[in-house]
Amino acid sequence: MAFLPSFRLFIGLAAAMAGVASTSTSPLLSRRVLHESRHAVPHGWSLHRRADPNTIIPLNIALRQSNLHYLDDYLLEIADPTSPSYGQHWTPERVAETFRPSTESVDAVHTWLVNDGLDRSRIQLSKDRAYVQLNATVAEAESLLATKYYIYQHDDSGVEHLACHHGYHVPEHVATHIDLVSPTIEFGGIKLGATLAKRGGASPAKGKYMHRPQGPPKIPVAAEALTTDAENCAASVTPNCLRELYGFNYTFVETQKNKVGVVELADQTYVARDLDIFFQKFAPDLVGTEPTLISIDGGTINFTEMDPGLIGESNLDFQLIMPLVGKPQPVSLYQVGGDGSFNLLLDALDGPYCTSDGGDDPSLDSVDPGTTRQCGGAPPSFVYSISYAGAEDLGAHYTERQCTEFGKLALTGMTFLFASGDNGVASNSLGLCLLPNGTAAPVSAGDLTANFLPNFPATCPYVTAVGATQLPSGSKVTDPESASIDFPSGGGFSNLFPRPKWQNRAVGKYLSNVGDTLGYGPEVFNRSGRGVPDVAANGAPTAVVLDGNFTLSGGTSASTPIFAAMVAAVNDARLALGKGPVGWINPVLYSHFFAGVFNDITTGSNTGCGTDGFPTAQGWDPVTGLGTPKFETMQQRFLVLP
Repeated sequence: MAFLPSFRLFIGLAAAMAGVASTSTSPLLSRRVLHESRHAVPHGWSLHRRADPNTIIPLNIALRQSNLHYLDDYLLEIADPTSPSYGQHWTPERVAETFRPSTESVDAVHTWLVNDGLDRSRIQLSKDRAYVQLNATVAEAESLLATKYYIYQHDDSGVEHLACHHGYHVPEHVATHIDLVSPTIEFGGIKLGATLAKRGGASPAKGKYMHRPQGPPKIPVAAEALTTDAENCAASVTPNCLRELYGFNYTFVETQKNKVGVVELADQTYVARDLDIFFQKFAPDLVGTEPTLISIDGGTINFTEMDPGLIGESNLDFQLIMPLVGKPQPVSLYQVGGDGSFNLLLDALDGPYCTSDGGDDPSLDSVDPGTTRQCGGAPPSFVYSISYAGAEDLGAHYTERQCTEFGKLALTGMTFLFASGDNGVASNSLGLCLLPNGTAAPVSAGDLTANFLPNFPATCPYVTAVGATQLPSGSKVTDPESASIDFPSGGGFSNLFPRPKWQNRAVGKYLSNVGDTLGYGPEVFNRSGRGVPDVAANGAPTAVVLDGNFTLSGGTSASTPIFAAMVAAVNDARLALGKGPVGWINPVLYSHFFAGVFNDITTGSNTGCGTDGFPTAQGWDPVTGLGTPKFETMQQRFLVLP
């Protein structure tokens, strides 16, 4: 895994720190090595006080999963278009058995805890042997992990959290058997005496890391100014504009077999009345039709909500994807409650990933009081459209573990599409960049001291990242698009995930032809990182109804459901031929087999972090990826595959 020195926000298994002593007096304690650490407290948080040593915390030790070093090989075996096993997706049972932590890992962690003085009766192993759990005092946790816990306070809300941002240590012989320990360096889980927001803002507990892309400014527009044809698509993008742009005129036939999902987080909600107003003008047969609700951890729909910040994303998603797939094809809404963490979605899709059966991090991924976490059982879809993202600055082990789970679900035939973000080379929503000291913070125009900070999960190689394009003012629908103009489409290079081999040719060409001409120092972006986005679709100015009024909106949060509708259509056509869904599509997209499938975008850039960001170029670029789809060509190529 490649890291640039200035990007090492988190240090995993640092050999240079070997030998750090624990405060425990146990004679059986082996020497410790640093497992994870932060260079600085995250933006918006301040150190408040030392934690009370008698406070009880739920200590969770995530065991290293078996065979993870083979995950790429397993995936390429079923996703590489040249593989004889293409499309032969795994069963969930096979996935669970293949990656279950080994007995050796379980024994190593258990022996460590007992030798450090814990009674065996306090140590619990989750049902699928993925997590070791115990309740411990802060003092005990500090002794076990050779660390110091503090209480940090959120600058806006006053919410308090327990963490140890300077890092924690584990026995050297145990380090290779665990992914992470929580609560430790993550900011957002253990809430201690939450207070009212200082400035009337919401608690960061709701969607505290993942935000919807902001997109362009929302502009009211008269209903009569919007036409149902494709004659004025540079001024307002409607469903018929999208059909004309990408040649997308497909009628779904396998509507009972095909499964299409849209994910919404925390308090984000659609309004049924808004959908009907939009449908009445652009898709009359859909009036009265709503997505099928799949509630996760208490996720609900609030039809009386009027806040544009809470209805804008969900309204946009469904007013785009439902007209594109048509009335016969049901669309499922995965409404994630609690704090809106992606791990809660993953819990519901994969029981073994869930904490109560052995999975994620309860200090980050919490449900509302009185709500029982859903562990498995959510009806799966073939394709998921997800228009939320956050800065790639959580703990490395936590981030990698979540990315790995997307990869494991992809083995079963799922496609995950994520918006790349709307702040160019800065992270989503808050527009954060990396300062020289490793802190993620907003950067003013002209400040050239910051490094680029992309969005996660878009940077995970097992999901498909979607950027945004736009028709220049005055253009016809048949004219070439440019990179989005009304906002900078998210893109760049991961600071955590190395560039996968299926990207080498396309990304390497960009760096060879353009990278050295940008004038950025080697620390500004990670040239060996996974490139984002993979593809693009129109992102502005999108016609939408918000709180009863037609509005021009957009963002990569518009581009993502648009592209998802086309992947869903490909799945439908394959199902009609007796084939399976496409699943993880990235290796196919970048292959020679897909030459000519995309409209190459060569105009525009994505500013951010006080810079001009990256320019578009021929072929792949870190603004619009491979380009926008030529649907019929894309469908034909996928239908040729087994």
